[in-house]
Amino acid sequence: MNIRVTKRADMPKKQEYIVRIIAVLLSIVFAGLILLAFGLNPIKIFVTIIKGSIGSKIRLQQTVIRCIPLLITSLGIMVAFKMKFWNIGAEGQITMGALGATWVALHLPETLPAPVMLGAMMLAAVLCGGFWAFIPAIFKAKMGTNETIFTLMMNYIAIKFVTYLQYGPWMDPNAGGFPRIAKFPQNAVLPSLFGANIGWVFGLIFVVLVFFFMNYTKKGYEIAVIGESVETARYAGMNIGRIIIVATFISGGLCGIVGMIQASAIEKTLTSTIAAGYGFTAIIPAWLSRLNAVSNLFICIAFAMLIQGGNYLQVSIGVSSAVASIVQGVILFFVLGSEFFLQYKVSFGNKSGHSKEVA
Repeated sequence: MNIRVTKRADMPKKQEYIVRIIAVLLSIVFAGLILLAFGLNPIKIFVTIIKGSIGSKIRLQQTVIRCIPLLITSLGIMVAFKMKFWNIGAEGQITMGALGATWVALHLPETLPAPVMLGAMMLAAVLCGGFWAFIPAIFKAKMGTNETIFTLMMNYIAIKFVTYLQYGPWMDPNAGGFPRIAKFPQNAVLPSLFGANIGWVFGLIFVVLVFFFMNYTKKGYEIAVIGESVETARYAGMNIGRIIIVATFISGGLCGIVGMIQASAIEKTLTSTIAAGYGFTAIIPAWLSRLNAVSNLFICIAFAMLIQGGNYLQVSIGVSSAVASIVQGVILFFVLGSEFFLQYKVSFGNKSGHSKEVA
């Protein structure tokens, strides 16, 4: 028997939705089977995750707070991914954005109006995060270096640099020898709205802006063309190096804003762990959304629910939060697996030449 895999033409939207729905349903079934194998009640686990994420006002607020960095980071990542520039450096860009915001918060006068202070912090975060993405972008544009390894290594440089500042030049002299950076003044703290920091408003605004940018602007079109074919972009006379640099600066700048939000609204200071793994986690919803900003919003909400619900599992019924990670991993496996069948079709044939298409 012969197995043949061929590239599929564009699948009708209706059929595409059916494949995705089947993938999600299968992931839930198999996640339930895995939980049963561990001696856990899958229905109880799923209900507890939902209850822990949206079951009360406080839990809902915590889910929103967890969704904010995930959403904005994934929006930044998808700008670079659309161009097939594999930006794995969001952790470092978040960290450097937080560093820039912290410098502003600790050096500008406390008498400044909060909007001015916060605006300056956000600008510094964009510049620092964008600059951290610009470095591998310029090497990619001029020398053709591998951006995956380059951006990944930049994460550790950023984290270790902040660690140095935390234990050295920026260590708070009033902390009694404890290695921490001074807390932000009140005018450098993001306000809350409906119980969560105002970052969720920024997130919704960025969803609209990124969607419009990627679908209705010349630069967004150029980014998409480069992602499809560099040779086509070159034939069309596009300045490929410049587009790579602009796109990655925007990508890093958005990640830098996440650092500012985390430092200002959550930690109220700068720490070496400010990125909290969001830079890596955000790659998943960016990819699952197929680089669509609107779809990404709903996927990030679902992931935030899993994260918050997983933490609630540990508190409420004494089950490790890793259980939620198992559910998340199984869903990811099936949904990503469905991407194969959306792009390719598999046919089984025999020696007589007859073939049967199965997907």
